Order: sequence, then C-alpha cells, then structure tokens
Amino acid sequence: MKLTLKRTFNNGKYTIGHLYNGSTYICDTIEDVDRDLSSDDSVDAIKAKKVYSQTAIPRGTYEVTLNVVSPKFYNRPYYKAFCKGYMPRLLNVKGFDGILIHRGTTERDSAGCIIVGYNKVKGQVVNSTEAFEKLYNLMKIAKLKGEKITIEIQKLWK
Repeated sequence: MKLTLKRTFNNGKYTIGHLYNGSTYICDTIEDVDRDLSSDDSVDAIKAKKVYSQTAIPRGTYEVTLNVVSPKFYNRPYYKAFCKGYMPRLLNVKGFDGILIHRGTTERDSAGCIIVGYNKVKGQVVNSTEAFEKLYNLMKIAKLKGEKITIEIQKLWK
C-alpha cells in the first residue's frame, strides 16, 4: 500500500495536506509547520531547524507499521476499543521519534504527528474519527494481505 501525503498549504502556523492511497483520495490532514525539511537532510540539519512539538516531519518516504502499541494513546478509551492501542507509526523519521497518524482537530493535537480529517473549517480538520477509521481499515486490509505500507510526503508549493 502506497500512501501519498501532498502538503498543499503552509501558513507558518500549520500545514494542510491531502492523503491518497495511490490516486484515490482518502482524507485531508493537518500538521505542524513545514520547515522545509527533507529526509535527505542530515540529522544535525533537521535538529537545527526543528522546533519541538511545532514542526512537521521531513518530506520523504517512510514505512508505516501497525505493530506498535502507542504508549501515549493505548489506554485512551477510543483507541483501546477501536485498535487496542495499535496506531499507525512512521518508522525511521530522522530527528523525530514516535510519529503517529491519529485523530485530532488542529496542529496543537499534532506534536509532529499527522492528524487526519476533512479540512472544511479554516485551520482545522473535522470528522477526524471517520477519517481515521477509514484510513486504519484500509491499512489493516493491506497488512492482512502482507503488503508493505509506505507514505510519501510531498510539498506542492515552492
């Protein structure tokens, strides 16, 4: 399964994007500020630009696993009931640790993670639970089929 996150808007406070499975639109995203980081940058260069809990992860391609229980979310009632705390986690993100895809409303819910929903309100996403369940179920099917799950993060502005 190849996910693509196309970041479309960055205003210095948050970043909006569209998430696709191949060419099929899944939902929108909101993240922290895109500080023009790339997975090709050195860890030192990333850390020099990164503002803790206020920076979107570097553009690039990452493997995503559903095999890790989130220490932050595993005991929250929704995640405990829906996925037993097994959250989509991006692997090997330079300069970042514990990057998840999860529910939320604004970049304040992010701390570097990717928040899914629908960008119907300026500066936030709505119907995040619906978007998360749609994405998670697609990923779970891919995992059951033995497919590797990746996400490529792109920036669409200059």
